[in-house]
Amino acid sequence: MPLWTYEELDKIGNAEELAIAPRQGNGALRKPLPVWAVRVNDNLYVRSYRGRTGAWFRAAQAIHEGRIWTGGVEKDVVFVEETDPVINDQIDVVYHSTYGRSPYVTPMVTLETRATTLRMMPHIAETDAREG
Repeated sequence: MPLWTYEELDKIGNAEELAIAPRQGNGALRKPLPVWAVRVNDNLYVRSYRGRTGAWFRAAQAIHEGRIWTGGVEKDVVFVEETDPVINDQIDVVYHSTYGRSPYVTPMVTLETRATTLRMMPHIAETDAREG
């Protein structure tokens, strides 16, 4: 069983974008902002359009926790850096197939942006509560 429910995977994977709000050092959420998310198999990924200098990305790297909203799903998540080149190649393909009509897709598949790939996983407390 994946960490995400199949319904969550479908809703998030089919959404045009999601709102993402990493946690700050004091535990408060940053202001949500829209990002593209993609689904590869049973995992969900985001990248920072602004590369490693993007404010939300820096916050996500510092605390590794946040919240997302989209398609009727609101979820506390953990961010895990994804460095596997095979997975990143698959993510590139999904970015192209999902957002290929946009002029912003090309920057989303550069080496600099690929280096910001984060896998989003449900926060473990939510997963435990759902299974308990």
